[in-house]
Amino acid sequence: MTTTQPTQTTDKFQIILRKLQLSQKWMLFAAAVFLVSVPVFFQAPLVRAWPVLSLLMTGGWLAGSLWLMRSRRTWVWGDLLLGFTLSWLTGSIYWGWLRGEPLFHLPIEALGVPFAWWCLQRGWGKVGNWFYLGSLFGTAVTDGYFYIAGVIPHWRQLMTQDPTFAVSILQDALEQVSTPWGIGWAVVLVTVLLGVGLWPLQSKQLHKWVFSGAVLSTILVDSLFLVAACAA
Repeated sequence: MTTTQPTQTTDKFQIILRKLQLSQKWMLFAAAVFLVSVPVFFQAPLVRAWPVLSLLMTGGWLAGSLWLMRSRRTWVWGDLLLGFTLSWLTGSIYWGWLRGEPLFHLPIEALGVPFAWWCLQRGWGKVGNWFYLGSLFGTAVTDGYFYIAGVIPHWRQLMTQDPTFAVSILQDALEQVSTPWGIGWAVVLVTVLLGVGLWPLQSKQLHKWVFSGAVLSTILVDSLFLVAACAA
């Protein structure tokens, strides 16, 4: 009887730990989805009106990240925020000053890759760096689709012409992607995003769940933009 009680207590404690670990995975997954999707609609108008302010906000995100990483209890959230800081920085640079040229988009967004690679080689910051790489992968797939579907000229027009012409430009782009060619490639690339995004969920590692959330949120963001274009 005296040996059974400690064993039962240990088993209950391990069950609680497993539940907490699962909960943390889903919380980080949801946070990754949020940090990719919601800021897109916040940062886009902000960086267009006040690009310098958006760029300076990078320092605030970095400070918050470092502050959270001071404690072991909040380290993982600071790590995630650091990856978001990289995405925010590169997004501010491109959408603030270079948005008129689509060819610069992916190279600018990828400026953080050397830093992420350096950190991962040393086993540091896995959650944040894999979040950044996941969001970058989603960006690459979306840009690739724009090139394949032939809507890059509409991108340039939308970013360089008077906003009053935005509705007609979006409608023209929508017609371009509504062709069998555009729809077919959309199905292919969504399948790629689903495959790459769902596969890491089989793992128990937190950084893989964050990567998954960042990749899958690309589908959500692209769908919201499509709905906005249809409503225009």
